[in-house]
Amino acid sequence: MLQRPTENEYPTYYQPYLNLVSEGDLVKLLKDNLKEMITLFEGISDEEALHRYAQGKWSVKEVLGHITDTERIMSYRLLRVSRGDQTPLAGFNETDYVEAAQTNNLPMKAILEDFKATRNATITQIQNTPVKAWNNQGNANGMPITTRAIAYIIAGHEMHHRKIVEERYLKR
Repeated sequence: MLQRPTENEYPTYYQPYLNLVSEGDLVKLLKDNLKEMITLFEGISDEEALHRYAQGKWSVKEVLGHITDTERIMSYRLLRVSRGDQTPLAGFNETDYVEAAQTNNLPMKAILEDFKATRNATITQIQNTPVKAWNNQGNANGMPITTRAIAYIIAGHEMHHRKIVEERYLKR
């Protein structure tokens, strides 16, 4: 079973995401969270998915697109670091990505399918990562980070945004 990363394995700005991830089997958590995401987002119509809880905030569609983009990027980082690649990995501007993706023009079903495919790829990647690779350290966005920290960040990032959707967009 994959152990939680220690605080020296990732930049402190990721701490809120890691705080959301419970102890236990990370792969099971990712699978369970996938089911929760499907249940949550399948129940949102295309019209409801354009809702923003405040001016200047992303729509529900944009939030799900952001979760998916970030998971793809973090999975790529996980791959590179787990393989021992020491090439510094660039950061990304999430606002620019959301704008460029134009997810508001897509059906909610398509955005959710994209997330499902991305999450399933993340799960198999994590399942197939060699045990000795979990402690590998790389550099992302100018900061040191380990393979296992990236895996936990992926889980926590999705949980963070799902909670925001439930509480601020859908008021559940």
